[in-house]
Amino acid sequence: MSPPDRAPAWPIYRRLQGYARPYRGLLALALLGMLLEAAAGGGFTFMMKPITDGLSHPDEAMLWRMPLIIVAIFVVRGLAGYVSDVFMARAARSIARDMRVRVFDKYLRMPGTHFDRESVGTMQMRLGSDSDQVAQAAVDAAKVMLQQSLQIVAMLAVMLWTSWRVTIAILLIAPIMAWMMDRVGRRYRRYGHRIQESGARLLQAADQTLSGQQEVKVYGAQAAELGRYRELAGENMRLSMKVEATRSVTSAVIQLMGSVGLALLLFFAGREAMQGRLTAGAFVSLMTSMMAMIPALKQLTNVQNMLQRGVASAERLFSVLDAVEERDAGTRTLDRARGELEFRGIGAHYPGQNAPALEDVSFVARPGTVTAIVGRSGSGKSSLVKLIPRFYEPSSGEILLDGHPLDEYRLADLRRQIALVGQQVMLFDGSVADNVAYGEMAGNDGGRVRAALDAANASEFVDAMSEGAGTGIGARGGRLSGGQRQRLAIARAILKDAPILILDEATAALDTESERLVQDALDRLMPDRTTLVIAHRLSTIEHADQVLVLDRGRLVEQGTHAELLARDGLYAHLHRMQFREPGAADAAP
Repeated sequence: MSPPDRAPAWPIYRRLQGYARPYRGLLALALLGMLLEAAAGGGFTFMMKPITDGLSHPDEAMLWRMPLIIVAIFVVRGLAGYVSDVFMARAARSIARDMRVRVFDKYLRMPGTHFDRESVGTMQMRLGSDSDQVAQAAVDAAKVMLQQSLQIVAMLAVMLWTSWRVTIAILLIAPIMAWMMDRVGRRYRRYGHRIQESGARLLQAADQTLSGQQEVKVYGAQAAELGRYRELAGENMRLSMKVEATRSVTSAVIQLMGSVGLALLLFFAGREAMQGRLTAGAFVSLMTSMMAMIPALKQLTNVQNMLQRGVASAERLFSVLDAVEERDAGTRTLDRARGELEFRGIGAHYPGQNAPALEDVSFVARPGTVTAIVGRSGSGKSSLVKLIPRFYEPSSGEILLDGHPLDEYRLADLRRQIALVGQQVMLFDGSVADNVAYGEMAGNDGGRVRAALDAANASEFVDAMSEGAGTGIGARGGRLSGGQRQRLAIARAILKDAPILILDEATAALDTESERLVQDALDRLMPDRTTLVIAHRLSTIEHADQVLVLDRGRLVEQGTHAELLARDGLYAHLHRMQFREPGAADAAP
C-alpha cells in the first residue's frame, strides 16, 4: 500500500461511492433538494437588481409583489434544505451500517494469524469511528461539497447574467483558489491517517489497562499506565491541533481571497458604472452574490478535513475487506466423522518468529481414545490443537481426518465435528440457555439443554439463579465464577455431541472442588470420542491412552503414563517436578 500522504484519494473515493449505489433513490431526492435550494439562493440574489432599481421609481404593485416573492423563495429554500438534509443523512447512516456489517463479517472469516497481528482495540476502531468517518466521506462531505458547489454555481450564473465582464475579471483569482485547496487536501489527508492511528492506539491502551485494572492496582502501575495514556493522548492532541491550524489558516486565506475578490468587484463594477453599463441594482446583485460565495468557499475548504479523514478511514477498512480470508476450497462433505486424526510430519511457523512453533510432529489419535499433550510452556501444545479446526494452517506436512486431508473438507463441515473447551471460557452476554445452545445449536429444545446442564454438573448453580436457565450471565459470563463458566462450556460441548473433543487445560485455573465437578463432567463427555487433552496437571491424564510430550515444537516422547515414567525422560522429569518426588533435583530435563 502506498504511504498515507501519497496514496491517491480518488480511486478510494470512487470505490467508496459503490457502497452508495443501493441508496441512489435517496441520493437523487437529496440532489433535487440541493438543486432547488441553490436555485432559490440564486433567485434571491437575482431579485436584488429589480428591488434596488425599483426603489428609484416605486409603484404599489411592486410593494406587494416583491415581499411575497422573497417569502416564497425562502419557503422553497427551507423545504428543499430539509429534504436534502434528511435523505442525505439516511443514506450516510445506511452506508455506515453496511460498512460495519461487512467489516465485521470479514473479521469472522479471517485466519488466526490476522488476530495475532491486529488487536481487538484496533478492530473496534475500524468498526466504530472509521465506519462513521467513511459515512462522512461518502455522503456527509459530498452533501456539503454539492450544496456549496451548487450555491457557487448559482451565484456565478447570477453574476454572469448581471455583468459577464465584471464576473470574468473576478474569476482571475480562481486558479489560485484551486491550487490552495489542493494543497490543503493533501495536508488534511496526511494528518487524517495519523490521527486515526493515534486514536486506535489510545483505544487499545485504555482497553488493556481497564480490562486489567486489578493487576494495575495490585502492582502499583497506575502512574505508569496513566503516564503512557497521557503521552498517547498528547500525541493525538498535537495531531488534532495541526489539523485545526491548517483549517484556521486556510479559512483566513479564503477570507483574504474573498476580500481581494470584493476589491476587484468594486474596481471593475465602478468602471462599468462609469461607462453606463451597470445600474445600482446590478451592482447590489453582484455584491450580494459575491458575499454569498465567500462562506460557501470557506465551507468547501473546511470539508476537506471531513473528506480526507473519511478517505483515510475507508483506505483502512478496504485493507481489511481485501485481506486474505480463511482458505475454504474443500469440496468433500462430511455429516459425522468417525474421528480418526493422523498428523503426518506437521510443521508450523508463526509470522515474525524465528523458531518454528511445531516441527515434524507425527501421531495418530483414534476414536474412543484420549490423547494427552504435555510439555513446558511454549512447547507448541496449543499450536498443535489449533491446527485441527484450521484456525491456523501447517507450514509443512498434513493432517488427515478419517483418511482424508483436512483441507479437502468444507470448513463448516470440519468444524461441526469439533467441540472445544478451553482454559479461558468464552461466554456471551445472554442467558444460560443461550450460551449452552449457542450458534448452530440454537434450535435445541429446553429438554436437551437441561440434560446437558445436568451432565455438566451445572444444574446445581443454574437452578439457584433467579430465572434458572433463562438468567442473564453478563458480558463474557462476568456474573459467574470460573468453575461455573467452565461447566457451562462443558454443557455446550455435551449438547454439540461432536466426535472430536479438544480440552485445552480445562481445569488448570480451578480450585479443588470446582476441578472435581468439572473433571466429573468431563469424564461423562469424553467416552466414545476422539479426545485431545492439553494437560497442565499431570494427575488428570494418568489414564490417557497415549501421552505426547512436546519440547520446543518437537514430539520428543510418546506412550502411556506408565511407559513414560519408566523411560525416565522429560515426562518423568515434569512429573517429579510437579509432585516433588525424591530425586527431582538430580533429574535431567
